[in-house]
Amino acid sequence: MAVIVTLDAMLAARGMTLTGLSQSVDITLANLSILKTGKAKAIRFSTLEAICRALDCQPGDILTVIEGDEP
Repeated sequence: MAVIVTLDAMLAARGMTLTGLSQSVDITLANLSILKTGKAKAIRFSTLEAICRALDCQPGDILTVIEGDEP
């Protein structure tokens, strides 16, 4: 099983850039970039909550679980 981060799609749907999200949630651009590219190994619930609040979405809108080891 693998968790896929679909932050790109949600940012596009909301017309927001990664830089704009970084400023909205006060998380470094570098950390958001790691999350966006799927290289993050973990995410704090407080970070996930802040991202969802800024994008007006649910965690399932930016995180997807797929079968198999890799997409």
